[in-house]
Amino acid sequence: MGSEPHDGASDPSSATVTGTDGTRPRSITTMRDIARAAGVSQSTVSRVLNDAPTRVPIAADTRERVLVASRRLGYRPNPHARSLRGASTMLIGAIVRDFSDPFFATVIEALAVEAMARGYNVVIGHAHGRVDEGIALTSVLETRYTDAIVMLGDMQDQPRLLEDLRDSSVPVVATWQGTSPLEFPTVDVDERAGIVAGLDHLIGLGHRRIAFASGRLPGDNWQRQNAFTEVVTERLGSVPDGYLQVVDNSLSGGEAALSALLALPEPPTAVVTSTDLVAVGVLHAAYSMSRIVPDELSVVGFDDLLLAAHTVPALTTVRMPIADIVRESVELAIGLARDPAASRAPRVRVYEPTLVIRQSTAPPPPAAQPS
Repeated sequence: MGSEPHDGASDPSSATVTGTDGTRPRSITTMRDIARAAGVSQSTVSRVLNDAPTRVPIAADTRERVLVASRRLGYRPNPHARSLRGASTMLIGAIVRDFSDPFFATVIEALAVEAMARGYNVVIGHAHGRVDEGIALTSVLETRYTDAIVMLGDMQDQPRLLEDLRDSSVPVVATWQGTSPLEFPTVDVDERAGIVAGLDHLIGLGHRRIAFASGRLPGDNWQRQNAFTEVVTERLGSVPDGYLQVVDNSLSGGEAALSALLALPEPPTAVVTSTDLVAVGVLHAAYSMSRIVPDELSVVGFDDLLLAAHTVPALTTVRMPIADIVRESVELAIGLARDPAASRAPRVRVYEPTLVIRQSTAPPPPAAQPS
């Protein structure tokens, strides 16, 4: 449907775009276009798209007609114009700790799905930079054009960014904060419970020589490594020398860890890893070194990334409740954005991970089992 001439002041989300040849400017879909398509007033369209409170409730079928028309016409609000008049921009800012980590790729996808299901789009900023200098929030994300911010990952080694977030006028929700101090409404996972689940499984199979490959995570987050050390000490007496390998959080890190472990006088019969990425590196190294998994070596990962079910053998791993954590964080962020009186006080909601048993774990070889 073509767009009739309109007054930009009455529809601040409107704009025109000129073709690459510099001729025949075309109008971007406006609220007036949606009103004509849906058979309602422009003010009704504005209230629906802005989710504005009304004295008289808008009928469900009317609201649906407006939303369907806006999607069909490809309406895109202008966040700059909307922010100038104090309206919701319908944008959530996501600050991501590490783009190179496939875990966060899965998280970003889930965040986009949850946001879009609620009528929001996502703007992504990358929290990279030199730790000694720190990075400013404005170099990561322009918060003036977002309704709320969701932090994805541990940011404690970026004090300048955190200081800017504390002073931000838009609400901030934190996820996967590791050992960071609790400063924002936070949604997280019980890291220790995941490690306990993996160790309980291996010990139940009869393993006693269990090692840990710990991938270095941003912010010096050693929760999973510390949980492994504590639980093994409680259950098996101690962690043998060399059984704790700290490596890069990468495939090559996993390979290096297993190479060192198998060179020990008494190598482990099982390896727990801090991430699936390290676990896949361990599996690859085991194959290269002719060590059969799981007959000669059991491997347990952490996160349950998509690739975990497709390794050979399929990886036993701790499933991170990504969908639950992301859904909770998006709902919390939107709720805080829509209700300025809502408390932004630090608090945490913790989700429990679950163990997914596949083909990479089995009882230890008979010769390695205690008599």
